Amino acid sequence: MAINLSSKKVAVLGAGKLGGILVQAWIRGGLLSKELIRATVRHPERVRSVAEKLNIEVGTDNTKAVQGADIIFICVKPQTVQEVMEEVRPAVSAGQIFISVAASVSTAQIEAALGTKTAVVRAMPNTPCALGAGMTGLCKGQHVSKEEIALACSLFEVVGRTVVVDEKHMDAVTGLSASGPAFIYIILESLAEAGVKVGLPREVATLLAAQMTMGSAKMVLETGDHPAQLKDSVTTPAGCTIDGILELEEGKLRVTLIKAVVKATQRAKELAYNS
Repeated sequence: MAINLSSKKVAVLGAGKLGGILVQAWIRGGLLSKELIRATVRHPERVRSVAEKLNIEVGTDNTKAVQGADIIFICVKPQTVQEVMEEVRPAVSAGQIFISVAASVSTAQIEAALGTKTAVVRAMPNTPCALGAGMTGLCKGQHVSKEEIALACSLFEVVGRTVVVDEKHMDAVTGLSASGPAFIYIILESLAEAGVKVGLPREVATLLAAQMTMGSAKMVLETGDHPAQLKDSVTTPAGCTIDGILELEEGKLRVTLIKAVVKATQRAKELAYNS
């Protein structure tokens, strides 16, 4: 379902790296009008540089930015969300939707800070959003309609794919999808080092490892086949691949990766309790 957002007024509270990436993607994709986007930064000395970079109105007054906005993005640090929400509360009006990318801050916490029955969506994007290849998990607060969650998804689909989950799964999204790129980079780096070990020039080994990783992921996404099925299609009887797989199993790569995601998820839960 196509959603027309061209007339929507958007406020981005905390136009840091992620906020900037989103704004540029919205404008470049024609999803939103740059004249209708306002952003804020914490430090006055950054106003001019951010305004020139994003080509939008930028200030330091969060309350002013929220006034009259249809969609408000919360891109500030998790520990300052409470303070900023209490700051903008007098400017909140009916029909607005707040979308938070602050890690581990629940929709209930934001709703309580705003003090009204406001629509709040929580999102967890990852760093590949910078190249339009991101993955964003979203969940809705208790006052969000189907239309509003669809609107939120459309705003992140310009930088990758989206999935809507129950809020109880958002820490797992953080542990797998948001932390996951770091795990993949370690694997990719190790594969490239292996290429060097067996005689390949470093730049060739890195290219082979990176393109192979991207292609393998694309096979999973576009064929819909289970990774195990795709693995079996590469593994011929008595071939070289099965010997490599045996080394991976003996090195406990599979269980180590599972434990890495579990640990990252547990840490996300701790951040939520301490926020």
